[in-house]
Amino acid sequence: MVPNARPDAGDGAALRLDRRLLRRACGRAARQYEAGAVLQKAVLAHCLERLDLVRLTPQVIVDLGSGPGLAGRALRKRYRGARVFSVDFALDMVRHAQRRRGWWKRRDGICADAQALPLADASVDLVFSNLCLYLCEAPGAVLREAWRVLRPGGLFMFTSLGPDTLGELRAAWQGVDAYPHVMEFVDMHDVGDALGRAGFENPVLDVERFCLTYPDLDGLLADLRRGGVPNLTAARRRGLTGRRDWAALRAAYESRRVDGRLPATAEVVHAHAWKPLASIPPRTDDARPLLFHPPRTSR
Repeated sequence: MVPNARPDAGDGAALRLDRRLLRRACGRAARQYEAGAVLQKAVLAHCLERLDLVRLTPQVIVDLGSGPGLAGRALRKRYRGARVFSVDFALDMVRHAQRRRGWWKRRDGICADAQALPLADASVDLVFSNLCLYLCEAPGAVLREAWRVLRPGGLFMFTSLGPDTLGELRAAWQGVDAYPHVMEFVDMHDVGDALGRAGFENPVLDVERFCLTYPDLDGLLADLRRGGVPNLTAARRRGLTGRRDWAALRAAYESRRVDGRLPATAEVVHAHAWKPLASIPPRTDDARPLLFHPPRTSR
């Protein structure tokens, strides 16, 4: 029997994100985000290398889930003369990104939800999104929006997190209580299927694993709070975690220490796909929307 079992533990609906708290958390993290964005920076570097392999000279680019503007700055440097719109649903993130650019620069920041973009149909050449999709309650809607705003022949390149992400932390918490302390993430194969349903063609997907290490559990949790993978599921444990539970968590995680460091694995899904030149509107009545998986049952 799992200690402190949550009697109302239900299906995947319980793991949907609390959008209000997510917006607030992202806003608070705006100034300190880059300090904790070790994974985001590493994945972004790999994404930019992958852009070398595609033939594309975009004039209009959307950086979706732009945060404080890390990818936007890199894309402006790579595609000189292109208009890069930075889209984030946290206003403080948009403002911080603009301040980083300088007040005299053209304002290309947009505060908007990735699931409902305020952009015209077929107006964008490249939609680029680094580690944003897993924070969207309805990722399928994001894919359809990307398809809508892209011009025929446009490219959608993005990364997300797979279900093995933070497996060490998830397993450690399972010995403490039955609440979801780590978000659930979408499998690569489901992402590929959703791209096809959204109308994209020639999708290419693969998985890359990153292992970050920390001197202690506090360092890992601090990175998550600063902008990594916050636990904002609707069914999360409310209230403060007691000393006994914290001690149990630390003891469980300590058993995974290797060479004096605590590991934290990230399963990163890389994907890109093209909007067909002869485009057919994507399906909007799909009975199998791309949603987060229900929690795995512990044995």
